[in-house]
Amino acid sequence: MKIYDLSQPLNQDCSFWPFYPPFEVKYIKRKAEHGVNAQYIMTSNHMGTHLDAPRHFVTHGRTIDQIPVEWMWGPGVIVDVSDICDDLALFTPKDLEARADIRDGDILFIHTGWHKYSFLSPEGDEERYIQRHPGPHFSICDWLLKKKIHIWGVDMISTDHPMNLPIGRFLGRGGLEHWQKVRAKSEAKFGKKNMATLFPDSAYQLTHNALFPHDCMHVENLGGDISRPELHNKRITLGAFPWNFKGGEAAFCRAVAWLDEDAKPARRAAKSKPAARKRGK
Repeated sequence: MKIYDLSQPLNQDCSFWPFYPPFEVKYIKRKAEHGVNAQYIMTSNHMGTHLDAPRHFVTHGRTIDQIPVEWMWGPGVIVDVSDICDDLALFTPKDLEARADIRDGDILFIHTGWHKYSFLSPEGDEERYIQRHPGPHFSICDWLLKKKIHIWGVDMISTDHPMNLPIGRFLGRGGLEHWQKVRAKSEAKFGKKNMATLFPDSAYQLTHNALFPHDCMHVENLGGDISRPELHNKRITLGAFPWNFKGGEAAFCRAVAWLDEDAKPARRAAKSKPAARKRGK
């Protein structure tokens, strides 16, 4: 059994979510003066690899410390859709199921390849990472609920497509007008007449609004070893472990994969009927 780190590094240089405060760190003690090194940090919860709990969008939703630990690890799949993910691409549940055997109650991580544009990556491109990442079609919400999935995640800054976020709707309004640039690129990609169908007002932040009330939560900013091809489209063990943050609406987490190196790719066969795995409620 081999373990892989699926987390992005985090420090004060990392990109942060628009309208949120950045990650700040400083030394408050140094070895030469105090005999010890100690640091102080100030940050939002939505930096680096992190797990959003339902409380993020639901007033009385489950908080980080209320998530059963058995939900945080278990069988699952990293589905590789990087071959269809360019700027602002849409992927669908059909795209996911065509590539891997995704079972009820799985942990599901989606590899788009976009983490390579995160700030600390050699190919880092902050504007591309934040403003032009791919995203799921809004139909993924009903599909995730039917699959009884509690935790899923993406190697992007958000689980929603930019056109279903402030990024494509009002980011920079009255200033740099980033949203207009994102919308123009989306219209060129999908056709202006299709925008209201693909990105209706009802789909705004839908992977947050529609899923959190049902305890379907997600990890954002996956990275690390997630591009390793030996992890893709096969049955493996996955985990996402936040600190035991009482009352937390989100928390930094370490995401990992365990691979049985004798495991074989598990693509869905036409007549396959994978057994459902029971998860805690």
